[in-house]
Amino acid sequence: MIYRMLALNIDGSVVNENGKIAKETRDAIEYVQNKEVQVTLVTSRNFASARKVAKALKIDGPIITHGGSYIAHERDQPIFVKKIPENITFEITQFLEGFSSQIQLSHEKQSVVGKANHHSKATSKISWERDSRFLYSKQYVNVVSEHLLENPLAVPKISVLLEHREDVWDIVAALKGMYEEVDSIPTSDHTLDIVPKGVSKLRGLMYLSERLGIKKEQIVMVGAGIDDIDAIRCCGLGVAMGEAPREVKAHADWITRSQDQKGLPYFITELFRKQHPIPFLKKMNIIKS
Repeated sequence: MIYRMLALNIDGSVVNENGKIAKETRDAIEYVQNKEVQVTLVTSRNFASARKVAKALKIDGPIITHGGSYIAHERDQPIFVKKIPENITFEITQFLEGFSSQIQLSHEKQSVVGKANHHSKATSKISWERDSRFLYSKQYVNVVSEHLLENPLAVPKISVLLEHREDVWDIVAALKGMYEEVDSIPTSDHTLDIVPKGVSKLRGLMYLSERLGIKKEQIVMVGAGIDDIDAIRCCGLGVAMGEAPREVKAHADWITRSQDQKGLPYFITELFRKQHPIPFLKKMNIIKS
């Protein structure tokens, strides 16, 4: 199989737990781009944060952000955007504040972050600390719903960090019965993303690949999180990082090494070293333009 697109989750794949990108990872991505394979990011991060990662990797094309609800190359020129309406954003925020949680509303320009209403503040700091090296404008407020009363906001994504892991699935079930306009996507044992109905990393990736004329069989997806499973399963080659949860690995075609063992650059080099550059394959009429 000839692969024409490499899709990468950011956290746990490209960026390590310290918020850094290994030199070997940068080199490997440059190597595959030199073969004119399309490289994109598929992430639940906000656009501003993900765009800075893309620039660090010299990725020039569109990236899939906010869990699939915002696809763009430049912030003010999205090729796809879908948001949760203002009134539903407010209502869901009020509902979430009934749990021991911390809420973050992610907009393409900035985020609104509420004060944690439980004792595990250290947990919240660790869980969202990965964004710290790629900061964009964040507004910290005591109570998010009170802020929204005076500053209504439609957002691509609502993220919530929960003190009690059992609350994740309780919220998923409750929101499914309350709103037809949103989907709830668990991203870890304690975190949940709420996005507009029909939005996911997989659907965002399919939208972009179709726009670029690339078949799903020609896509390699590398992920490390629960919300990467659908994309890993449905693409031509699904790859799980070495430290990914068991349920992620169960759906992967290839399990690479851990980040500490340079799993991403190792995999990229192994897979693409025998593939000729895309222009050469087109010239030889092996693939069609």
